[in-house]
Amino acid sequence: MNYNFCVYSDKQIRVDMYLSTLFQDFSRSFIQKIIDKWQVKVNSQEIKKNIKIKNKDKIEISIVITKAKVEAEDIELDIVYEDENLIIVNKDAGINTHPVPWEEGKRWTLVNALLHHTKNLATIGWEERPGIVHRLDKDTSGLIMIAKNDKMMKYLQDIIQRREVDKYYIAIVAWKFNDKQFKIESYIGRHPTDKIKMTTKNPINPKIAITNWEVLWYIDWKYSVLRIKLETGRTHQIRVHLSSIWFPIIWDKVYGDSDINREVMKSYWLTRQALHSYKLWFELYKKRVEFIWELKDDMKKIVMIWNIIL
Repeated sequence: MNYNFCVYSDKQIRVDMYLSTLFQDFSRSFIQKIIDKWQVKVNSQEIKKNIKIKNKDKIEISIVITKAKVEAEDIELDIVYEDENLIIVNKDAGINTHPVPWEEGKRWTLVNALLHHTKNLATIGWEERPGIVHRLDKDTSGLIMIAKNDKMMKYLQDIIQRREVDKYYIAIVAWKFNDKQFKIESYIGRHPTDKIKMTTKNPINPKIAITNWEVLWYIDWKYSVLRIKLETGRTHQIRVHLSSIWFPIIWDKVYGDSDINREVMKSYWLTRQALHSYKLWFELYKKRVEFIWELKDDMKKIVMIWNIIL
């Protein structure tokens, strides 16, 4: 794998800290190892792991990795649509979209399930992410597209890049949202000190993110049910945007409110973030198609109590 980019940072920072924050899939120890093997250059010079980099420094990374094979596993899939080119799955919460590098990270993922379901998956991109066009967070449920061949993969990547795929979500957030409709536009990037988080405040390598939502209903006048439409697809975008304006998604373990999470668990037995991708709308085979799928049971239980019709 090769990466070439310029640093975007308002202060000097150790190169190993910067890269481990920027690349969530790589630990700091892994970054240090590839620096020691001279696989990282700054401004065309070989470096040591403790040097500090600054804004506009040029970084070149050439990583040689021996990857463990991702095995097929017999995991039940909730398939919404399938043909010879495309699969659309209603992903459960609690399952990663693709393998991750930490312990046991190559097991019990959507990719493992897909490899058991079919041998036909696109090969463009990372070896450990066959067919994966876009991701859903581990604790987010809902619709996700998988390409079964490289031609479909390229097509889906292109229409996503051109913002021609409309993605809609249902979220339950803390507090009563008074504005019936709302739009937030900001830059999102890696948190400067916490590699798990994304942030709108002093982010590393920020990119523009645009989120629209409308209020569907209130639950007990202290939680709001939102319908959300994404214009961009940044990592953790919905969760970060809602948290940044003090309306975190309930039971979000990273960006949420721990007191509210405990209250929600006690009242509704919900133990994952209340975020569900329920609708995809895009052009397929020269026709505009729409896929809509209902909430998973844990979120549906909360919503149906209040007779909300989606």
